[in-house]
Amino acid sequence: MHKLVFIVLLMVFGTNAQTPMSSSEADALKAKVKELSDETNTITSDFVQYKHLDFLSDDIISEGKLAFKSPNMVKWEYIKPFSYSVLFKNETLFINDDGKKSDMDMGSNKIFKQLNQLITASIKGDMFDASEFEVSYFKIDGASEVHFQPKDKQFSEFIKSFHITFNVKGEVLVVKMIEPSEDYTEIVFTNRKTNQPLSDAVFAQ
Repeated sequence: MHKLVFIVLLMVFGTNAQTPMSSSEADALKAKVKELSDETNTITSDFVQYKHLDFLSDDIISEGKLAFKSPNMVKWEYIKPFSYSVLFKNETLFINDDGKKSDMDMGSNKIFKQLNQLITASIKGDMFDASEFEVSYFKIDGASEVHFQPKDKQFSEFIKSFHITFNVKGEVLVVKMIEPSEDYTEIVFTNRKTNQPLSDAVFAQ
């Protein structure tokens, strides 16, 4: 189970000067992101994933495409350097490893259920839940960066914290997941398209 959790976490998730936001600035960001999230029904995007492991001199770099359809269908399709896709659909996790398919029921597993909710919320940017996370707000290089620390002790065994960077429109630019070991996964999104027609066939198993 631990191995599969980390495989999934690889998808979802240098320090620049940070300035803490004021309460009014944080409230304005939350309102902007929430409004955008409520209006978002579909998202497609390219992404580049950087996996940093302390014992490696270079990051592991992967490229792929993301597809999201409300309320909770998410597909991560890796194209380079290997063919691999992960689909979250109806509380089931479907994996296609270069033609080798498997699936797992997330509804009966607390960790995977939380993980699915986290992925869906982080893609849309709507995850300012103070009951689930300790949340800190920063201004950085003309963008906004929000840090989340899970309050759930079991979940924090897999994620120490994660950071989401938003542009001025409130769209998610970068998601960075930091593990307790301080290794991290950073995903940078480009060519984002919102609310364009997206067939259910995209999310076929």
